[in-house]
Amino acid sequence: MNYYIKNTRIGDLTVVENASFITHIIFGAKDFEGKNELTPIIAQTFKQLEEYFDGKRREFDVPCKPEGTEFQRKVWHCLQKIPYGETRTYKEIAVLLGNPNASRAVGSANNKNPIPIIIPCHRIIGSNGALVGYAGGLDIKTFLLNLEGYLI
Repeated sequence: MNYYIKNTRIGDLTVVENASFITHIIFGAKDFEGKNELTPIIAQTFKQLEEYFDGKRREFDVPCKPEGTEFQRKVWHCLQKIPYGETRTYKEIAVLLGNPNASRAVGSANNKNPIPIIIPCHRIIGSNGALVGYAGGLDIKTFLLNLEGYLI
């Protein structure tokens, strides 16, 4: 396992790679188990993140392997289908998964997303249109949504 910390437009990000797959993007500088090394896949991830922050990239194609429960992986898969510049509510994702009463479970899975930005959990908003929690903080969530043209 390798990780690397880099300062970006939204502050320090720690990117973690295991067996040529991105497994985590962490807001802030965090020492992670493994070797602190800028591997080719981590460098490619930072390059794509910078392109995204510059408004030149709408989709990511780095290989990712988030670990979680089957339900969490289903939620994360739904998140990846939300188009750039659009949002969904927890309830809309729950309905997509076939369980309209699972909004809280969707929220919990969203909160445990290990690869934010690439798996765009920032595109989830409250049913009333309000921004709700985000691991990177609401300022970063607002920045990402505004970057994508969803004006807050």
